[in-house]
Amino acid sequence: MENCKTIDDVEAWLEPMNYEEFWREIRPYCLVIHRRSDCDAQIAAGSVDTATVLEGLKYLARIELTKRHGLHWKVPTPWLRLVTNED
Repeated sequence: MENCKTIDDVEAWLEPMNYEEFWREIRPYCLVIHRRSDCDAQIAAGSVDTATVLEGLKYLARIELTKRHGLHWKVPTPWLRLVTNED
């Protein structure tokens, strides 16, 4: 997360994490999202699968980190410059 300068960077940081890695990696940031014990209980009860919980947690983490650090999306294309052909 230290090198994240855009929302795209945060998504790229979160994307490869599995459930265990997610909880380990976000711990230093003290995010205000669902408690792990609640998530574990829902998964254990079979009311939701791990992949769905993880997807939601990553979404919430992205939102909070974006707001906390004032991040924006990368500009999709570089700025263009008008070039004239002078004869």
